[in-house]
Amino acid sequence: MSETTSSTSTEPDVRTVFRTCPLCEAGCGLEITLKGDRVTRIRGDRDDVFSHGFICPKGSTLRQLHEDPDRLRKPLVKRGGVHVEVEWDEAWQVVRDGIAGIIDRHGRESIAVYQGNPSAHSLSAMTFGRTLSQAVGTRQHYSASTVDQMPRQVAAAYVFGTAVSVPVPDLDRTDYLMILGGNPYASNGSLCTAPDFPGRIEAMRARGGKLVVVDPRRSRTAEEADEWLPIRPGADALFLMALVNVLFADGLADPGERVAALLDGVEELRELSVEFTPAAVAPAVGIDAATIRRMAHELAEAPTATVYGRIGTTTTEFGTTASWLVDAVNILTGNLDRIGGAMFAMPVAGGASTRGPSGTGKEFRIGRGHSRVSHRPEVMGEYPAAALAEEILVADAGGEGAGRVRALVTVAGNPVLSTPNSGQLDIALADLEFMVSVDIYLNETTRHASVILPPPSQLQRSHYDLLLLQFAVRNVANYSPAPLPLDPGQPDEWEILAKLALLFHGAEADADPSTADEMAIGSLVHHAVSDPSSPVHGRDPDELLATLSANGRHGPERMLDLMLRTGPFGDGFGAVPGGASLDLLLEHPHGMDFGALEPRLPEILRTPSGRIELAHPVLAADVPRLAEAMDRLAGQTMVLVGRRHLRSNNSWMHNIEVLVKGTPRCTLQVHPDDAVDHGLVHGGYAAVTSRVGRIEAVVEVTDAIRPGVVSLPHGWGHSMPGARLRVASERAGVNSNVLTDHEALDPLSGTSVLNGIPVTLVAVG
Repeated sequence: MSETTSSTSTEPDVRTVFRTCPLCEAGCGLEITLKGDRVTRIRGDRDDVFSHGFICPKGSTLRQLHEDPDRLRKPLVKRGGVHVEVEWDEAWQVVRDGIAGIIDRHGRESIAVYQGNPSAHSLSAMTFGRTLSQAVGTRQHYSASTVDQMPRQVAAAYVFGTAVSVPVPDLDRTDYLMILGGNPYASNGSLCTAPDFPGRIEAMRARGGKLVVVDPRRSRTAEEADEWLPIRPGADALFLMALVNVLFADGLADPGERVAALLDGVEELRELSVEFTPAAVAPAVGIDAATIRRMAHELAEAPTATVYGRIGTTTTEFGTTASWLVDAVNILTGNLDRIGGAMFAMPVAGGASTRGPSGTGKEFRIGRGHSRVSHRPEVMGEYPAAALAEEILVADAGGEGAGRVRALVTVAGNPVLSTPNSGQLDIALADLEFMVSVDIYLNETTRHASVILPPPSQLQRSHYDLLLLQFAVRNVANYSPAPLPLDPGQPDEWEILAKLALLFHGAEADADPSTADEMAIGSLVHHAVSDPSSPVHGRDPDELLATLSANGRHGPERMLDLMLRTGPFGDGFGAVPGGASLDLLLEHPHGMDFGALEPRLPEILRTPSGRIELAHPVLAADVPRLAEAMDRLAGQTMVLVGRRHLRSNNSWMHNIEVLVKGTPRCTLQVHPDDAVDHGLVHGGYAAVTSRVGRIEAVVEVTDAIRPGVVSLPHGWGHSMPGARLRVASERAGVNSNVLTDHEALDPLSGTSVLNGIPVTLVAVG
């Protein structure tokens, strides 16, 4: 059962439910005590098979988020420049009329879709987001991926065959962990689902392991490390290529017999690395040659080791190349697909790395289309988020305004704070003819919306980490029913997305979301029975649909059940008694552990060759650009980087008092030497100017950052008129993305350069 009820006569309505926290990638188990429909306590679930009671400050605030008076309970429609609350029927009619008008006037290519980071933590968005995107019928797709992890997925797709074939550090069994550009003590893992990442690090060190952190800042994680290497921002790819150089030059490159038999491109990578000696890269990297050489030897000579790169490496001009070289170092040191090294998860609900014939696949490529204005290539079905503003503002690119974005759909996103050159995007959104947002807040982005459709709170939704468990450090599965019921008249999140899809198909405002649900599940079942590699190949689709729909099950739960039953641990609809299914997970409210990671090569490969493409031509072709950047990086004087805090989660958690109280965190960190050179004082103000913008921020003088680098946290800047975020506006901070440049992108993934932005500093009164 998923809940227990007190039997005492004094409090007969007190019950305890268990669920997975939906706020970040860690996936921690929560124990929630309720009295009636009111949450009285949230703490870590000590019996959770994955998190074992660990919880961060964010997870305990789900009650405050649910009860936040600023959280929207009913739709808002913008009239006369002001958002007013309306009933759902009226809101749907406004949406239907707005969609029809835009399509009639400008066609479907004039509509863009933006999906924000919280979508990745939502079972409804993961199952029905694609339904909506396809229904819009446009190529204008954007998401938070291109201000976050896209380079890591692109590199994995080229090397291993799919965008979810990302090796993760085997944290619980490794002897040596090198982290580049990540701060798991503040943010837990990312593209590495690991509850209590800090505890796992401490356990590694307790058994004699070593932690090395490569970061321009002495972050909270760096403070705990055995060694901190304060690298220059944006130089991670150079550092990694120098490690590759040493591994080859010093005879340390040894992938191991099993992996070597699957490798293509070893000699090509050797040749590519020749000029990147430690001495050659040291001035640009900011780490001396002897230390670089020692790091290569330590990684190769440790009993087991793994290199893990995160957002500090992906949001740079060489994000994809750095991500590729993380894999290259793990391969050459013999640590790929090896216990204690970098391994591949086996997601219980399946995914691109488990479906289809193993050992072969389609060629991954980008550029199946290009953006209208700046001709940016499509990557994994979307264009760079940095290109959205110009696609709205520029009328004549492509001739006669063809394809100009005139309407926008946003799902759980706040790109006005989270994407580059935010001032430009803010102006662009005001120029739209129609905008509909699915969001729980009237925020800096949704204030431009014609209609806001609020989903229920996180406590009123069921949960399964459909995407994130594909990067877990153990093969686990946790399903959580919604702890609280929906409000009267409140549609579930999946119903909102499904109905939006129907309206884009031309349905009337009273369309039933179940119509889209039946179409979606039918398509999934027919695909499964027609796939020769599926465990239900050849089965009767009607039989499977009847089984999935038993007991009135519908929506995301029905889709999830199908994925679990046809996944690598599934029951195959009776073929494997005791195998995974939604019913099985419901019987295990603390989750199910299907075991530690196991070697998956060559089964996981989905490259056309069926081999590991260590020097894929697209990746190899970027190396000359990396070489050309050495002198420029060495000569940079002042650059900006971001940072995370344990109590923050992008922009949308800033309206919770318990998470933002205390010392202000939106400060500009400056090294003492730079403070003296620029006349800055601790607690004073500095004007920070980039090519595209200027902000003024409170100065925090600290030696926890290398000279020549300043740092601002992202997601702040809650001072825009029209938003309704009372707590956040009282601690508004400044928006670091006013400074980031919409023209600065990693060309291989379309990801924005958010770290290493050239800036100037001036003291202000």
